[in-house]
Amino acid sequence: MRWIAWATALLLMAGAMAGSLAGCAVRVPPAPRITMSPAPDAVAAPPDAGLVVRADGGRLTSVVAFAGRDRVPGAFDPSRTVWRSSWTLRPGTGYVVNAVATGSQGVTSRLAARFRTLRPQHALAVASVTPYDGETVGIGMPIIVTFTRPVQDRAAVERALEVRGPGEGAWHWFGPGQAVYRTRRMWPARSAVAFTAHLAGVRAGPGTYGAADRSVAFTVGRAMVSTVDTRTHQMVVRQDGKVAQRMAISAGMATTTEYTTTSGVHLTMDKGNPVRMISPGRQKGDPEYYDNLIDFAVRISNSGEYVHAMGNVWAQGRVNQSHGCVNARPDQARWFYEHALRGDPVVVTGTDRLLEPLNGWGFWQLPWPAWLDGSALHGDAIRS
Repeated sequence: MRWIAWATALLLMAGAMAGSLAGCAVRVPPAPRITMSPAPDAVAAPPDAGLVVRADGGRLTSVVAFAGRDRVPGAFDPSRTVWRSSWTLRPGTGYVVNAVATGSQGVTSRLAARFRTLRPQHALAVASVTPYDGETVGIGMPIIVTFTRPVQDRAAVERALEVRGPGEGAWHWFGPGQAVYRTRRMWPARSAVAFTAHLAGVRAGPGTYGAADRSVAFTVGRAMVSTVDTRTHQMVVRQDGKVAQRMAISAGMATTTEYTTTSGVHLTMDKGNPVRMISPGRQKGDPEYYDNLIDFAVRISNSGEYVHAMGNVWAQGRVNQSHGCVNARPDQARWFYEHALRGDPVVVTGTDRLLEPLNGWGFWQLPWPAWLDGSALHGDAIRS
């Protein structure tokens, strides 16, 4: 009987302990849930929506995504519950995504996924960018982007055009195939500028997506500004505010419109030594016909205007006798030729023919409000 009593007591104690342990059981919190868009294993994801990773019930501690071998840039929101890619995605490309989220009491979840973006019906690419990569330019230099096809959604494309450099600037569309960036005031001398068209994956129109990104970095050189007064027949070149050259010149004779030098803010565009110059709209044997090779010629418009060398020193400083160009003594024209960078301002005054904004790089002829009107983003300027 004594043995039975001891057994009964032990059973009662075990039951009490089991009840006590059951009352102290620890509940494990649920793991956070990680979702993403595009969905895992998607095979034709729209690239213009970008990549978004979310965590429910926790915070994202790591998101790493790759397009091929290239890491996808992105950022977390302040709560670290959402991660977004910085730009749109490449069309027709496979992506790999790895994400980690941590919930309460350190419980973690992991996501490893793949997806592929769609192949577009039509591709939009950058055909050309001016200036070229690594170029040193003048303080008036614009950024000219020409596309391979007309852009229907200009606002979407303009949002993808990033300029990193000093000062305030904006894009202006000259037709559906070309956008030009200009600063409100000219670039500071000796500054660095970087441009990137984050075009890959941008939806530019129905069935049309950007094919690839394009980047250009350039440097602004010394500030060289030339002023030409056609009435006094003088040209003054200043570098960083100091007079570097005073040149007696002869400008357009103004017998016709095409032989009149345009007044306004020109930019140097290119140069050659020599350049063949042929009279516009005239045949051999016509009055005022010419076909000459001209030395040390720096182009300042698309209507045949150059600053160039000429031996007619009798006219320079006294009378305008050219066919629209600004000519100077050969040694001084050579100096200008050797020192000119693309984008150097040449400001001409004294004639009744104004430089048009699309005559060469006459973009500085547009006042700033008019320039902003050409932006697809309702005149929003870019401040760097």
